Amino acid sequence: MSKFLNFIFITIFFISCQNHPSNNFDNYINTVAGPISIDSMGLTLIHEHMLVDFIGADSINSGRWNRDSVEQKVLPFLLEIKQYGVQSILDCTPSYLAKDPLLLKSLSEKSGIQILTNTGFYGAVGGKYLPDFVQTESAEQLADRWIAEFENGIEGTSIKPGFIKISVNEADTLSLIDQKLVKAAGITHQKTGLTIASHTGTWRTAVQEVRILQEMGVNPSEFVWVHAQNEPDFENYKVAAEMGVWISLDGIGWAIDPYVDRLIFAKENGILGNVLISHDAGWYDPAKAGGGDFQPFTNIFEKLIPILNGKGFTEKDWDLLLKENPKSAFSIYK
Repeated sequence: MSKFLNFIFITIFFISCQNHPSNNFDNYINTVAGPISIDSMGLTLIHEHMLVDFIGADSINSGRWNRDSVEQKVLPFLLEIKQYGVQSILDCTPSYLAKDPLLLKSLSEKSGIQILTNTGFYGAVGGKYLPDFVQTESAEQLADRWIAEFENGIEGTSIKPGFIKISVNEADTLSLIDQKLVKAAGITHQKTGLTIASHTGTWRTAVQEVRILQEMGVNPSEFVWVHAQNEPDFENYKVAAEMGVWISLDGIGWAIDPYVDRLIFAKENGILGNVLISHDAGWYDPAKAGGGDFQPFTNIFEKLIPILNGKGFTEKDWDLLLKENPKSAFSIYK
């Protein structure tokens, strides 16, 4: 009997090792369908939205939208970008803004596109999207919530986050709440390996976040400066890149011109390897009839690439921006 039990134990252990991502891959990423090798990401859009509800943390609930209606609206846009070779999308809708992992999983299955969701809280807009407990809990307690999502799944599902998404208010000095969110993100990264993407704005605010993380022992290369297109002084891109920060130019779904000069500057100054690009587009808004006007995820392919190809950009540059940089930025290491 002891030999039989020993056989069962070894068999169970072997299967569990096979199913554990860190045993399958040297580095990986969590999608809503499960972990994949980082090399399977392919062409990636690092900041998009399927669904966003702006009603606020005190009123948000899943009864405000119908998943079937959202899918019917969103799916054609996902199928459209498959024609451009898109294989992965990071959905950046945070908790309390209609993050719906089961919706994302269904959209991923029906579109064939790998979708990632996140953990974290959104502090911008004066804390409108923060639950009350954020005021009283410590950074460690908030991090425990996010770490639990990484270990056990989000909102009672088995779906695990692929990155941390926070946001802070633009300020000369970060508020105590925003500092707490950054610290919670740093703790979560240290426990999980998840990359921190922070909705920020200008470098004067982003550099404060980076310094907090550095004091915690977190490398700036684990920080994505979201909405860096709002920075007026291009020289600060060089400063950020020298520190290892990821410079995310994410708003291309709404305009093209502001990104052309920034990307040319990055190429000419040898920092294209620190740049991420995306549309920050979508999204189904349950407060609007029919979900409102959904902004397509196509401007990079239909407008930006042709313009910059005419100014000396090459296929190698686009592979760096849309394939290699996302892999480097968001990989979870064994």
